[in-house]
Amino acid sequence: MSILKLDKVCYRYADAASNDYVFKNISYEFELNKTYAIKGKSGSGKTTLLSLISGLEKCVEGNIYFEDKNLKDMDLDKYRSKNIGIVFQSFNLLTHLTALENVILSMDISKTYKKEKKEKAYELLESVGIDKEKANRRVLKLSGGEQQRVAIARSLSYNPKIILADEPTGNLDKETENDILNIFKKLAKEDNKCIIIVTHSDNVAKNVDNVFELTKKGQ
Repeated sequence: MSILKLDKVCYRYADAASNDYVFKNISYEFELNKTYAIKGKSGSGKTTLLSLISGLEKCVEGNIYFEDKNLKDMDLDKYRSKNIGIVFQSFNLLTHLTALENVILSMDISKTYKKEKKEKAYELLESVGIDKEKANRRVLKLSGGEQQRVAIARSLSYNPKIILADEPTGNLDKETENDILNIFKKLAKEDNKCIIIVTHSDNVAKNVDNVFELTKKGQ
């Protein structure tokens, strides 16, 4: 059973001509316990699709359903703060804070944990390969691969069901890319999450359960 369903989703920019769609009639279903790669040419709307799934943008036509509920009928702030975790290519961490502080701040924003936040943050960081010594470093003192691990831990801080990752390995070398992929696969298989990765990497595409090729006219 799908956790997320795209039903004839269409999108065009507000100032675009009425027939100039970024993409049109996109239909696809995503399930828990699986990893997905979204591929497509530059300009095909891959990042835009993640914005639609996360509720940051709205479909021009069509619908997106989360657990059979239409996003149009949902409190999108609550949806994002409880069910969607986002990982970026550029990490988007607060560089003046430590790894631990970045994760705790996310907990505070989502109001997920009121007690034992520090212990839970250490646990999440440990689960992605960041030990206590590195957890207490400012993130600028960490390597790119380590910063991405912190970003993943931060995205897990409120235990979302879906992780959206936008080119999460784009700035990383092949070995580190594989390490990050293994973390995502573990999250899907052991923690029963749905992992959706936008990528240009053939290596990423070969190591996920399903590949969704995004085209202007849809599927």
